[in-house]
Amino acid sequence: MAARDSRRDLPTTGKTGADGGPIEAASFISETVAGLTQLARRHKLDMLGYLLEMARLESDEIVRRGKPEVF
Repeated sequence: MAARDSRRDLPTTGKTGADGGPIEAASFISETVAGLTQLARRHKLDMLGYLLEMARLESDEIVRRGKPEVF
């Protein structure tokens, strides 16, 4: 199976399909990852908690800006 360039598969603006688009996806990811971050920290999984927190912050930034980052 050939490797895919995942950036090419992501839309850069607007809504796509039935999932509400990239901003709604980023908002959902932020909410979901917040819970996972708490779970990781509760179990002393410090590095995992840190990485999940970085994902949450990035998702929040995308929502705040109102557009996904283009690579």
